[in-house]
This record gives sequence, C-alpha cells and structure tokens, in this order.
Amino acid sequence: MARPALRVDAVLVQAVIAGALSFAHLHDLAAAAGQTGWKAWAYPVSVDLLLVASWRRLRADGPSRLAWSWFLIALVASLGANVATAGLLDLDGVPAWLRVLVAAWPALAFMGGTLLAHSPADSSPTPSEPPDPNPDPAPGTEPEPAVADAPGRMPEPVAAPETEETPDPPATVPVPAALVDHARKVAADHHARTGARIDTDTLRARLGVPPQLADVIATQLT
Repeated sequence: MARPALRVDAVLVQAVIAGALSFAHLHDLAAAAGQTGWKAWAYPVSVDLLLVASWRRLRADGPSRLAWSWFLIALVASLGANVATAGLLDLDGVPAWLRVLVAAWPALAFMGGTLLAHSPADSSPTPSEPPDPNPDPAPGTEPEPAVADAPGRMPEPVAAPETEETPDPPATVPVPAALVDHARKVAADHHARTGARIDTDTLRARLGVPPQLADVIATQLT
C-alpha cells in the first residue's frame, strides 16, 4: 500500500494554531495601546522574531545568560499579551504604564536582536594538560639507569671540608720559686754588665734549663 504524499503533522498544526492565537492577542493589545494600522501588526512579528532568535542562539551556541535573558523577555511579552486580552484588562481603557511599555518595545526588541546576532558566543578555554614529567622513551631506545640506582654500586663518600689545625697553647710548667729568684739575680747581673735586658736564649744558657722552662721563667721576669 503506497503512503500518501502529503501527511498532516498534528504537532505542526498545533503550532500554527497557537502562533495564530498569540499573534492575534499581541495585535489586539498593541491596537488598544494606541498602535493602530500596520504598527499593530508589526508588534506580533517583532515579539515572535525575538523569541525565535533567542531560541536558535540557545540551540546553536548552548545555554548563555544573554540568550536566556532575551528568550524570557520575549516569552513574558507574548504570555502577557495572551493573559491581558483574556478579560483581565479593559482594552478600552489601557493604563498609561502599559502604553509606555508597548511604545518602548521596538527599541528594546531591536537591541535584543542586535546583541543576539553580533555578540560572540561564551566559550571557556579548554585547560591544557600539564606536560608529562616522565615521557615515554622513543621506540628502540632504553632509558639509562641513574648512577645512584645502579645495582652493586655504593655512592661515593662526600669529602669533609678541610679545616686548619690550630696549635695547642703551651702547657703551663710549674717553676720553683727559688729558680725564679735565681733567674732574677742572673737577669739583674746581665743588665748591670751590659745595660740591656737578658734574652731568653741567654737566660736558658745561664740557668741550664730546657727551652720551654726558660720561656716560662722569662714571662715571669717581665
């Protein structure tokens, strides 16, 4: 059995009916607000075009604050006209604030359409992956083992810094008091004969003592 060439889509029919009713409500509200003639027919077209443009921006570029804002503005304008013309508003006596909103709608719709058409899409840069600290070696090559990780090899000892050795101070040699008195006499006799102080070598020779002991005695004579 052959299928019919033209098939009626229920969803499409429903969309046409809903669009026609919304179009008529917007026209009636614009006409009641003082926009007569062709201007009353232009208002539904402007609202529906802004609604379609914002929805296409959402479908093409993904959710964004700009597209959602203008989509909600157009949706409120369309739903508001449907509710207002359902008997809740006296179309013979439209309030002044509603007349102002209807008169300001063309500028608002133009700004929204321009922003939707010329604003760049919100795109966040994809974070780049950090470089691999251990990249895979090229095919056919093997990584060289580290010296510290080589089996059977001990790490070389670190040489300690060389320090200069300081000589130990000479040990204090006890000197008998009699020897010191004798050394003073020898020194006084040397000074009386030569007029000069006795040096350590002469004192050591006169006393017959070791050099270290002679140095200690000489320091006590000063």
